[in-house]
Amino acid sequence: MSKKKVPGRVFRPAEKDAASAAQTAPLPQTTHPAYRLAFQDPDFLLREDLRPVRFQLELLKAQTVLDEARVHSTFVFYGSARIPAPEDADRIVEAAKTETQRDIAERLRAKSKYYDEARRLAALASGEPVNSDGTRDFVVCSGGGPSIMEAANRGAAEAGAESVGLNIVLEHEPLPNAYVTPRLSLNFHYFALRKMHFLIRARAVAVFPGGFGTFDELFELLTLIQTGKMAPLPIVLFGRDFWERVVDFPALAEEGVISPNDLNLFHFVETAEEAWTIVQDFYRPAALKAAE
Repeated sequence: MSKKKVPGRVFRPAEKDAASAAQTAPLPQTTHPAYRLAFQDPDFLLREDLRPVRFQLELLKAQTVLDEARVHSTFVFYGSARIPAPEDADRIVEAAKTETQRDIAERLRAKSKYYDEARRLAALASGEPVNSDGTRDFVVCSGGGPSIMEAANRGAAEAGAESVGLNIVLEHEPLPNAYVTPRLSLNFHYFALRKMHFLIRARAVAVFPGGFGTFDELFELLTLIQTGKMAPLPIVLFGRDFWERVVDFPALAEEGVISPNDLNLFHFVETAEEAWTIVQDFYRPAALKAAE
């Protein structure tokens, strides 16, 4: 029997049926929402009882995009959306109208140095060579917004590397910053799914001064590692003065609500170079460490 070519599929692809459905003649039956293909029916997909399906779609889409982009691991950047870039810091102070506003603006201006540190750290991470199988490690990943997030994506772009932006739909949230790689710019409805994608590929995390969102992401990460749900990875907290002012970590151990060993889950740093050294040391082969 001669070799015969067996087709890879025998059913029409969904996109062809979708195109055919769009050209259906308008009749009372065909124009009713019930006639729409399920995957082309927004009213159906947005039903309350379709939430589990939307969960799955939101998890799968981002997973597929990052897999196809050959992103093996990420370097995640968390931090405030309010810290100005150094070139904008003076303008924020000048715009203050009350003494309280000025005090806050001055503190934000003092933190503007972290914009540059995030930018430099992202550039350092983006200098990692491509793996032999074509995948990439320590791909910069941010929340896709302004401030520290913008600095991270900007540093990667300036290093000639792609970077990920995980935006979320919020009434007050701006569009993705201009430095996110378009094909890696993802948008989420569910915070839970977005947070999963921050950490599924994370192999290092940098946390800059921030508010509720930053605290939420940091403490969830620490909890996952503390409880053994996630393997340890390098976590660097920028700005010891800030963190020690807003969180009394040693007091948590003294009160007995965490273990003293939990204080070793993270490192305080001030510069990009410090942070990158910690990441490199963490992943240095054991044989090399023993030989040093």
